[in-house]
Amino acid sequence: MVSDWDENQKSAFVAMQFSAQHQYYQEHYHGAEFLILLRDQIPIGRLYLARWQDEIRIVDLAILPAHRNAGVGTTVLKNLLAEAQHAGKPLRIHVEKYNPALRLYQRLGFKPIVDRGVYWFMERAFLPDAEEINGDQVNIAS
Repeated sequence: MVSDWDENQKSAFVAMQFSAQHQYYQEHYHGAEFLILLRDQIPIGRLYLARWQDEIRIVDLAILPAHRNAGVGTTVLKNLLAEAQHAGKPLRIHVEKYNPALRLYQRLGFKPIVDRGVYWFMERAFLPDAEEINGDQVNIAS
């Protein structure tokens, strides 16, 4: 998309979009945390995560384009899978059907449990006899 907006207009628009999305997540995913993903103390992405009584829900996971396809998503997901497994809870997420990351979720054992139009509601179920899941570290800051 080409725009004749100046940098201030673009920044204001992005800030408005973020604010609206953040407000929506806070209203509809009560108790969700907003976390920044860091590598070497540099922000590389964000994570909205809800730890509920019966599940852990990835509300939103976004990695900056320059850091994609470098194992960051796999690392974050493996750490969340380990947490969910340790807690005895499923890990769930909505994934757009056309999202290239869908293959990553499938590779890590997520299965579609509900078709929600353009999204799959996916789950990696708690596996009582599963081996411990280990991932590398990506720092997460609130």
